[in-house]
This record gives sequence, structure tokens and C-alpha cells, in this order.
Amino acid sequence: MSSLLDQSVLSHEATVVWLEDPSAFDYVRQTIDKTPRRRGKPRWLRAGRMVGYAELDEAAEADPDSGLHRRRVFFLLPHDRDLDPAGLYAAGAPGEAVDPRTVEPRTVGEKTPRSQRGRNSTRT
Repeated sequence: MSSLLDQSVLSHEATVVWLEDPSAFDYVRQTIDKTPRRRGKPRWLRAGRMVGYAELDEAAEADPDSGLHRRRVFFLLPHDRDLDPAGLYAAGAPGEAVDPRTVEPRTVGEKTPRSQRGRNSTRT
């Protein structure tokens, strides 16, 4: 499990939408963004590219101060293993990285041998 994300934040997730095929990645990074809507593709103003996001159920309430919803977003940076297999993360993975095969609504993704050491190091 990723130590950087609290599962209680995910209690209103209804679905996970992938913009790219998650089976193509050994890992994806996950973060929580604040967005004005429960559903639909959120705006992405960070470095890297968004590869997926969570949509919330109708019971999800916006933060009373900001009016924004907290939603999980999955992303990759240019120096991640998918684009730079021999680079910084040829082995190992960033702290917020999880195996996309373990991502489900309302559940923090998990670190696996594949996400930590790469596709060629294991068959799991």
C-alpha cells in the first residue's frame, strides 16, 4: 500500500477512468487533486501527463470552504520508467507509485514486485 495516501479520502470513489491502457505501465503515480466536479476529466496543470482519474459518487460532498471535491488522479512524469526505462527508475519507484493492476475505487493501490523492480524482474 502506498504510505503517501490515506484510504479515508477515497470513500466516495465510484469508478476509475483510464485515459491510457494501465497494463502498459509497471507503475503509475497517484495523488489527490481538488476539482470543481465529481465526474469527468479534471484539469491537469502539473508536470507530466495524466493517465487516469477517479470519479465520485453522488454522496460526495465538496469541501465547505473551497467548494472543491477531492479526487484521485494517476499520472506519470517524463523521467518515469515508461518513457525512460534505463533512467532514474529503471529499478525502484517513487514513493507515490503503485501498480496500476491493483487500483480499484475506494482502495489505495499497492506496491508490487513489478512496480518496484520492473516488468522484466518478475512475472507477478
